[in-house]
Amino acid sequence: MAQTDARPLVKLRSTGGTGFTYVTRKNRRTHPDRLVLRKYDPVLRRHVEFREER
Repeated sequence: MAQTDARPLVKLRSTGGTGFTYVTRKNRRTHPDRLVLRKYDPVLRRHVEFREER
């Protein structure tokens, strides 16, 4: 199967100011706005919000 642009790779950058990122895929049709997830930041050693970067 060929990869399409419907599920692009997105970077999730920590709002804790550490610069740590996660990389994931998202469905652009069902979630057109920016993704915000609460994930673990190993630099801060706690859970913080990660926001989608473009």
